Amino acid sequence: MTADPGSADRSADLTDERTSDVTLTFGGNATTLLRLGGFTLLTDPNFIRRGQRVYLGKGLFAKRLTDPAILPEDLPDLDAVLLSHLHGDHWDRVAYATIDKATPIVTTQAAARTLSSRGFSATADLRPWQVHEVGRGEETLRITSVPGVHGPGPLAKVLPPVMGSVLELLRDGEVTWRGYVTGDTLFRPWLGEVLQRCGPLDVVVAHLGGTKALGVTVTMDGRQGADLVELLKPPVTVPVHYDDYDRFASPLGDFVREVAERRAPGELRTVLRGETISLRA
Repeated sequence: MTADPGSADRSADLTDERTSDVTLTFGGNATTLLRLGGFTLLTDPNFIRRGQRVYLGKGLFAKRLTDPAILPEDLPDLDAVLLSHLHGDHWDRVAYATIDKATPIVTTQAAARTLSSRGFSATADLRPWQVHEVGRGEETLRITSVPGVHGPGPLAKVLPPVMGSVLELLRDGEVTWRGYVTGDTLFRPWLGEVLQRCGPLDVVVAHLGGTKALGVTVTMDGRQGADLVELLKPPVTVPVHYDDYDRFASPLGDFVREVAERRAPGELRTVLRGETISLRA
């Protein structure tokens, strides 16, 4: 039998098309541009420059140590902004000034109230495990709000409510990709409920850094991030939110080392600021 000389090229084209239909471009901190099929989402927009400070509330500030790799003038048309919570390093003064107030914003109830009071007219205020859908033709983007713990104990009254998000790309009603963006949460074993409610994940985008507030850790450090990987067992994990501000106490190397030492499942896929990677396994 004679092989079709073009079959390898066609197979490669199909592979390239499949891996390029779900991508992440890293802007720094928790800011990413997600292209999920025909949908484009911006997460946690943070545009201030290196050396500038953001206000976190209750007298707390954080200084940026890096420049952003995504700026407002770089943004394509957006289907939505996905906002994990309303902190200055996730939605800053530049975002208030430059993001179109008619842009859909999927966020917590507390953040939606504040944004609505500032003139943003298309906020979707999700309660834990509530679902929001965006449709276009034969594709649907389903967003499920996942609860998180940003402020343990008494800090829960100081820090704003936070949510993670499970994102599902559906074509003709079938889920073709599923990812979990953790938001600024600490590890808790009950996060395994993500799998029970939504199903197996293709990727986890993990907010790390071991952020310190009033001397208390309020985001996952390297150890807790590895705990999450062991719990959810995603084929791909993409770490973000680990070195852009002076409040981070656990660098990316902590997480990489923990994952390697435990031989945690899946692939660790790091991304440089300004780089675009596939979110397919």
